[in-house]
Amino acid sequence: MRVLVVEDERHIAAAVERGLRAEGFAVDLAEDGEKALLLARHNVYAVIVLDLMLPGRNGYDVCRTLRAADVSTPVLILTAKDGEYDEADALDLGADDYLTKPFSFVVLLARIRALLRRSSPQRPAVLSAGDLWLDPGAHRCGRGENVLELTPREFGLLEFLLRHPDTVVSKSELLSEVWDAWFDGDPNIVEVYVGYLRRKIDTPYSRAAIETVRGVGYRLNGKGG
Repeated sequence: MRVLVVEDERHIAAAVERGLRAEGFAVDLAEDGEKALLLARHNVYAVIVLDLMLPGRNGYDVCRTLRAADVSTPVLILTAKDGEYDEADALDLGADDYLTKPFSFVVLLARIRALLRRSSPQRPAVLSAGDLWLDPGAHRCGRGENVLELTPREFGLLEFLLRHPDTVVSKSELLSEVWDAWFDGDPNIVEVYVGYLRRKIDTPYSRAAIETVRGVGYRLNGKGG
């Protein structure tokens, strides 16, 4: 799942980005309102974390514009403005939650997860392919009764593949959705992590759930391999 963080204070943006990535989220950053609107209109985000005091278009205007354009992505305001009227204005403009600075990352993460639960009632509680399963809410996965220990990146990769069973997904699509839209490192990192994942979900069970489609990408067998 991808989160858009709109924050002009670089140290705060970097800290939130590090924390969310460690929890398995892909993160895009915007330092002003115009860039935030551009990204929100052209990408699908699970949640937008939005500061109010931004250069150019402020957070109020960003939220108002998104709602006027029928962008329904949950918006969590993260701001130093702690007045009750500030909070009321943001919520009236379409924000879904409001958290003031200084803040606890643990609380921020819990608020994001709560928004995800409320905004995605149609999402299956557990994703599965044969006896391979993944529970996004509990952040657990396994083969049958065997629980598997995955890193956050491996978990995100498996979740994306399970959400698109029997569908070929390209390396660039995986980089965009599991890493982030601005990843500029070696694209072969996808092959490395697919290898890590295979050694945990397939090799010990003599399975081949993740198939390589040469020259195109990867496909997860809907029957679990």
